[in-house]
Amino acid sequence: MSIAFKEWAIICQLLGEGRQSLILRKGGIAEGRDGFAFKHPWFFLLPTRFHEQIAQTTLPPETSIPETGADSEHVLKFQAEISRTCVIDDLDTALALAPLHHWCEETVRTRFAYDEAPGISAALVRIYRVEPVHTFPDAPKYGGCRSWVKIPDPPQEPRKIPVLEEAAHHEVVRRFESLIGQGNSVAASG
Repeated sequence: MSIAFKEWAIICQLLGEGRQSLILRKGGIAEGRDGFAFKHPWFFLLPTRFHEQIAQTTLPPETSIPETGADSEHVLKFQAEISRTCVIDDLDTALALAPLHHWCEETVRTRFAYDEAPGISAALVRIYRVEPVHTFPDAPKYGGCRSWVKIPDPPQEPRKIPVLEEAAHHEVVRRFESLIGQGNSVAASG
């Protein structure tokens, strides 16, 4: 089985276009007693749809939510590789990451303050377009408030094409590390 990370369809599109390389996550209700963590070095992006996601971004209101496939299937176009991760426990640091993503300030504040432990997990990722796309039928096990889901393996190993060239990705890593500063422990991907 492969692993997929559930993320808003518009954020998956921005990641896939190279317009964003950062994922911020607090975790879903069904994350379990250990809570959320970026625990997989590679994963597919599983786009999710809900009507209000554009309003929670800095994108123009007329931006349309990308299609995610027929209601009965999932179409996965991208894989992510973790470059850096950290848990941010300072709201000012979390807000300083705004140049690296498209969530609006209120969305970041809400995620940061969600539940009794303020903070947010951040992952800088390198995105790869996969060819052929990975398509599989929908099932109830892919729903719910969880970030990670096991999905069927693709029928063949997909070809992975980096969305950002090496130099551009290294520049994003540099910017991320400079914005995080010394107060947060940043883990590099193996």
